[in-house]
Amino acid sequence: MQTQSIRLKIKSIYRDLSKTEKLIADYVLEDPGKTARSTINQISNDLNIADSTFFQFTRTLGYSGFKDFKLALLMEEHDPAISIHEHIQKSDDEMTMADKVFDSTVQSILDTKKLLDSASLKKAATFLSNANTVSFFGIAGSGLVAGDAYHKFLRSPIKGQHNFDYHIQLMMASLLTKEDCALLISHTGLTKEAIEIAKIVKERGAKLILITSYSKSPLAKMADVLFISAAEETEYRSEALASRISQMAIIDALLVILMFQNEDKANASLDKVRSVIKKAKGA
Repeated sequence: MQTQSIRLKIKSIYRDLSKTEKLIADYVLEDPGKTARSTINQISNDLNIADSTFFQFTRTLGYSGFKDFKLALLMEEHDPAISIHEHIQKSDDEMTMADKVFDSTVQSILDTKKLLDSASLKKAATFLSNANTVSFFGIAGSGLVAGDAYHKFLRSPIKGQHNFDYHIQLMMASLLTKEDCALLISHTGLTKEAIEIAKIVKERGAKLILITSYSKSPLAKMADVLFISAAEETEYRSEALASRISQMAIIDALLVILMFQNEDKANASLDKVRSVIKKAKGA
């Protein structure tokens, strides 16, 4: 896994922080430069909290303490790869708005890339490759991503299944076995329908690969393999919408890895698909 920025670390757990922790997180995100140049006592006085409270926050982010956290923050300040997202303003012209949407999309993919790790990719590819059946699950907007994943994996040698209807998804999950694998997409990791599907998948002993935006969500705790998708929100384009392209990029990466690991079978599947599509096009 590449080194995660402090902004990314905070973003991936922000929703699950306490009220005081969110106060600290907002302080850091609003002015990371000031935070990096302040003592822990100065920050605590600004926030009217105990030094130990801020110290514990740095531990929550995975740092050994304030000094370690402060050093990381100073290093990020001079890293050109880490940019501050600029929100769309009503006064922006059309081209500026489009530019900012594209920039936020690019940033989402780059952030998601930083959250990937080799072990998870390898483990997920093994689950997919060895499964008798791979089921693609998602509710509402996440269902569209699951449908796209199913469409892509039709070109692979694995046997896949997908349906947009929630009740049919429940039925699909109930028929899985320990020889099967489920790929579930849920932006929030909180959707009760998605949690119910995950529970059934786990009860049946099938492997669960999860793509979500929140590492501390209830669904994240159930996953055998977890992938975090980052998203930059813009005006009228929520984080949930922005996260889809990052989720699809993860799925594309898994597909390519799977195909290269099963090259002969993959080529045979592609030939069959291309052959019938060619006929359908009248070529």
